[in-house]
Amino acid sequence: MDPTPLPTLKQLRYFVALAEAGHYRKAAERLGISQPSLSVQIGNLEATLRHLLVERGRAGAILTPAGREVLARAKAIIDDVAALTETSESLRSGLAGTFRLGSSTTLGPYLLPRVVRRLHADHPALRLLIRDGIPRDLLTDLLEGRLDLVLTQLPVPSADLMVTRLFREPLWLAVAHDHPLADRSNTEDVDLAKETLLTLSDGFALHAQIAELAHDAGAALRLDYEGTSLDALRQMVAMNMGVALLPALYAQSEIRSRNGDVSLLPFRHGRLTRSIGVVWRKTTGRTPGLAAFAEVIRSVVGDDFVGVVHMDG
Repeated sequence: MDPTPLPTLKQLRYFVALAEAGHYRKAAERLGISQPSLSVQIGNLEATLRHLLVERGRAGAILTPAGREVLARAKAIIDDVAALTETSESLRSGLAGTFRLGSSTTLGPYLLPRVVRRLHADHPALRLLIRDGIPRDLLTDLLEGRLDLVLTQLPVPSADLMVTRLFREPLWLAVAHDHPLADRSNTEDVDLAKETLLTLSDGFALHAQIAELAHDAGAALRLDYEGTSLDALRQMVAMNMGVALLPALYAQSEIRSRNGDVSLLPFRHGRLTRSIGVVWRKTTGRTPGLAAFAEVIRSVVGDDFVGVVHMDG
């Protein structure tokens, strides 16, 4: 069985124009077509819907009762199509629609609140679904299509992802208040020799960076316990179970602003950093919006975290 024919958008537009003009000639002039062409399209619409929609007389074009019903529906359809077109343009050119963002637990809670405020103020059409997690798991979800982009430490081990670098975040050495290093104005690799260095699990990029540093500096990496959060590391440091290198945004938020339970020391005069960026699939069709999202993060960091992190680009 052949499918039931459907009205075309052109037919609906011509019909609405005729209803508003009330005359074939005037409607045809507004549309920039000939009067016979308009008549053909209206006739085709009536044949498709199997209803007489327009009474043709000396007074012009008068809608039948069925025509009045169809007119209301036709206007709604045309408005919906226009809204769909506007939404599509917005999605191609900027921040609109729904974004599913994954964020590392070592980063998102200390950065995203300010980013979200900026996004809500400047891009009210954007809806943001946020999930914090371990970067390794978030990247899996990204590659499998459950997330649209991920805010995380770089590098990321996939050639299928697009990477935008945002900033470099210094790592501060945290020690207990009664630790021999607690009063130092700066620390270097030599100060870590024979220290016990605490770190997160290997699901975090920070783990590999700290493990390499421990090897080079002669520190003992604590392997019987790997923290699942920066808070857990800080609490262990406070009990003098080891020392830890903590990211600057976390340190500012959870230690400096709260007269924290550990001492924070510069390491390598702030030259040891981790690189932060956003990543998304190369195959995604929302690249302009995702790139705009990255620019918002960069703008917030540049405005609100001057002297805390170092901008890239």
